[in-house]
Amino acid sequence: MSLAFARLRRLIGSVAGISLGADKLYFAQSRLEPIMRAHECRDLAMLMRLIEKHEDEALLQRVVEAMTNNETSFFRDRVPFEKLRQEWLPELMARRGEPRRLRIWSAACSTGQEPYSIAMALAESEPDLEDWTIEILATDISELALETARRGVYSQFEAQRGLTTARLLRHLEPFKGYWRVNDALRARVAFQKLNLLDEFRDAGPYDIVFCRNVLMYFEPDVRRDVMTRLFGALAEDGVLILGAAETMEFDERFTTSTSGDCRILPRRRRAAIA
Repeated sequence: MSLAFARLRRLIGSVAGISLGADKLYFAQSRLEPIMRAHECRDLAMLMRLIEKHEDEALLQRVVEAMTNNETSFFRDRVPFEKLRQEWLPELMARRGEPRRLRIWSAACSTGQEPYSIAMALAESEPDLEDWTIEILATDISELALETARRGVYSQFEAQRGLTTARLLRHLEPFKGYWRVNDALRARVAFQKLNLLDEFRDAGPYDIVFCRNVLMYFEPDVRRDVMTRLFGALAEDGVLILGAAETMEFDERFTTSTSGDCRILPRRRRAAIA
């Protein structure tokens, strides 16, 4: 393993929490090749020297974004959204009669398909939510991904991936050869740049937090720290949804269950812990 790649691994770990395996040199080079070409770097060592000069913060951001996995789709894994409509939403509405307000956070939202899927599921629950205040926050470390999410414009392949024809026609509209999420749905989601390694202890409380297929890329100590802060952002009876493959150390603050393609962590009531 080259010294330059070792420095890149440390950098990505410290900035984004991503655990980049020692066997991922080819992957890193292929992802970074366009950036190296644009900055006239003949190899990874030259790129790392350029980054380590700390003269170009935009370059560091581009490198982090290149190493981030933005794989996503509408209604990805299906189960979390079915449970949102059929179980969590009715239960929360019963407990939130006043002030008739729900807050949902999509952490690491990538290009926006997850928060828009949440918004679609809520829209399909109307008129039950007509006089409710619904807040959907979607965050990601990648500004490029967030730009796509804010525009809400997707290719034919992206739009059809996960959406039935009925949902496609109800929630999206043709736009210059693409499909655009309609204005009403886009207005429901607030997008914000956020690195899960940064401080967010004052966030919340959120009734539901989606943080799926993200923590598995982090080092164990980083996962534990992020999980602690996600716990702090949940309402007393809130629910945290992870990817089904994300097996990690849980503690008495959560109950756990796996359903289909998601791992569900309802926050334990304090009385249950005592």
